[in-house]
Amino acid sequence: MSNQLTRRKFLKTAAIGAVGVAVFPQFVTSCQNKKAGEVADGIIRLGFIGLGQQAMYLLNGFMGMPEVEVVAGCDVYGIKRERFLKRINDHNVTQQKSVAVEVYENYKDLIAREDIDAVVIATPDHWHAFIAIAACNAKKNVYLEKPLTFTIKEGQELVKAVRNNGVILAVGSQQRSDPNFQHAVKMVQEGKIGKIEKVNAYVGAPPTPYDLPEESVPADLNWPLWLGPSEFIHYNSQLNPPISLDPEQKEQFWGAWRWYKELGGGFTTDWGAHMFDIAQWGLGMDNSGPVEIIPAGYQDTKFLTYKYADGAVMTEEPFDEKQTKGVKFWG
Repeated sequence: MSNQLTRRKFLKTAAIGAVGVAVFPQFVTSCQNKKAGEVADGIIRLGFIGLGQQAMYLLNGFMGMPEVEVVAGCDVYGIKRERFLKRINDHNVTQQKSVAVEVYENYKDLIAREDIDAVVIATPDHWHAFIAIAACNAKKNVYLEKPLTFTIKEGQELVKAVRNNGVILAVGSQQRSDPNFQHAVKMVQEGKIGKIEKVNAYVGAPPTPYDLPEESVPADLNWPLWLGPSEFIHYNSQLNPPISLDPEQKEQFWGAWRWYKELGGGFTTDWGAHMFDIAQWGLGMDNSGPVEIIPAGYQDTKFLTYKYADGAVMTEEPFDEKQTKGVKFWG
């Protein structure tokens, strides 16, 4: 089961297509049900934290839902706050809606608003846990981009925050809403290829040490706040892709922070959050997991390996000569 789409093409269609149909309504309906005893209008007031190109794709999906009002946005980069505000206001004018929208540099100011019911978090990975836990503690429901957190410990703490505060958390695993992946998983789970003996879940290379040259920080970018809880590294525009408003020019590439171990997990987490998830799903392990994990390079282990109690083995190993990122089940 390979993914022939680029990430850009996939997100363009999924964020307003399959995901808009499947994931967003489920999240919004859950928020409405939770809110029913408090406010009768049924409207979910939403704030966005992190306003890069992924947030813009998500925004298109949420803006198309009549039961959602996007009322706030937050980013450490001033020009991205301007773009967000313009996008929302233009949409509201077209739809003849009168909604006051505010933008903030610091996420704490957005989360402090009592009128916001839920937040969308689309920041670099190193900020995920800190912002999501703060949102949970403020009783906000959360739509969080993958991967869930930067570290395992952060994930454990976020789970506690969700449960302790009784809030809803959804993770942006768009491939679960893709008909191709759904069909393949259904075939596997129904035993159409027999007992699963092994799975290849190929995602690509792990992160490398940061080595980009130092550049001048844009005047409207709060670099210390962008770094937040991470160790200090110097600025390079590859980490926070520039945009322009006049003429309008969106990001020309995805933020390179994900490829460096100081800030992200490389392809291991960037694509692993999708492919390892699909493999787990197909194996019926959503509420469980492997009994043994062996890192690549340990003794004679060539690939990252996951072993399951029923004997199935998953490896982060290419299944074709093109080294296609995807999942292949062997039965």
